[in-house]
Amino acid sequence: MSTRTPLIAGNWKMFKTCSEAVDTAAALAKNVADVSGRDVMIAPPYTALHPVSEVLAGSRVSLGAQNLFWEKEGAYTGEISAVMLASVGCRYVIIGHSERRQYFNETDETVNQRIQAALKGALIPVFCVGESEQERDSGQTFSVLDKQIKDGLKNFFAKDLAKLVIAYEPVWAIGTGKTATSRQVQDVHEFLRSLLKKSLGQELAESIRILYGGSVKPDNIAELMGMPDVDGALVGGASLNPDTFSAIIHY
Repeated sequence: MSTRTPLIAGNWKMFKTCSEAVDTAAALAKNVADVSGRDVMIAPPYTALHPVSEVLAGSRVSLGAQNLFWEKEGAYTGEISAVMLASVGCRYVIIGHSERRQYFNETDETVNQRIQAALKGALIPVFCVGESEQERDSGQTFSVLDKQIKDGLKNFFAKDLAKLVIAYEPVWAIGTGKTATSRQVQDVHEFLRSLLKKSLGQELAESIRILYGGSVKPDNIAELMGMPDVDGALVGGASLNPDTFSAIIHY
């Protein structure tokens, strides 16, 4: 039986004004006050991070950000650093989400730089990997993931990655209503853990949490969490409603 503490994370993407985010976070914190044995995180838009952090103070819910830039400071208009995120109460940061790769030209190399910056800033990186539908259909799932993991974690010492979280999010299942079967998810998570064992060693690989993201809902979370290498979920649309997200957290 795994000793890894499950993590249920909500990625709010580009939704919610400050006041909406505060109301949702307050309702969620109340809904999950009784939760134990699992970690909970939400990642609101940058504009809402500070007020949401005040609402979450002392609650069961941790704060995360949706991205960061790899420099500490400088003339980088529109970017946000790890230091800035930590200063508003962030504990986690999502890195390499498929939408960032797809729409904003992020690469395995820039993902690597962001992970380095997150760790230097004492943030927990939630490192996203996943294949497109075309890549899955052409039998490339494992080779795509192998490259993303190897390049994303290049030049790290194993000891640096003790708090790393990985999120497997098949691009074809994000916001599409399609969900990988629990067996497909387990096969991929098992493969990802085998890659970690090769590069980081058995002990660390067994401690790293691997989340699943891709149309996670209250009615499929329990089956997914029953898989031995599934350690939580990175939830998109279903995390925007505090009651729906609470139902997922209480699986």
